[in-house]
Amino acid sequence: MSDTQVDTSKRTWIIATGCAGAVGGAAVAVPFVSTFQPSERAKAAGAAVEVDISALKAGEMTTVEWRGKPVWIVKRTPEQLAALSKNDSQLADPKSERKPSELTPPYARNEARSIKPEVLVAVGICSHLGCSPSEKFKMGAQPSLPDDWAGGFLCPCHGSTFDMAGRVFKNKPAPDNLEVPPHYYMSDTRLLIGEDKKA
Repeated sequence: MSDTQVDTSKRTWIIATGCAGAVGGAAVAVPFVSTFQPSERAKAAGAAVEVDISALKAGEMTTVEWRGKPVWIVKRTPEQLAALSKNDSQLADPKSERKPSELTPPYARNEARSIKPEVLVAVGICSHLGCSPSEKFKMGAQPSLPDDWAGGFLCPCHGSTFDMAGRVFKNKPAPDNLEVPPHYYMSDTRLLIGEDKKA
């Protein structure tokens, strides 16, 4: 047997062993690397939510979940809209100027804090300690509310009140207005919450 034949067979054996090792390494690495991919549940948790609001009547609210948060969609009455301007002097941040980039997208930086004046889309979590306020749409005197109440939301935990645009009243524990999530209208009656057209 010549030296050349030994070198060739050793080389073949080394190449075969190296290839087997590479295949085995890849077989182990693929499942390991795939654990870094987000799960279907995690993908769904951050996904945009499509909502049909065609059945929502004036004065009604529906709630959907987006990223584990309750998102309110309120169809305001003409009376509720008219009352918004009367609240300005009583509000802590009537024009949503404190944290506009975090809490209010540009298309909702108006008195109604909405794209369409009659429809409010807001995250139903109080900016104080993360409680969920209750809807108090009925106007007038009620327990825990002022006599001239024009409708809005009351956080029962510490008494923070918000108007029908989700704007917090002065001298309340909640430091900021309710968040308006990114959203846009896919049609007159269909909303996509979690994305806007600029995203």
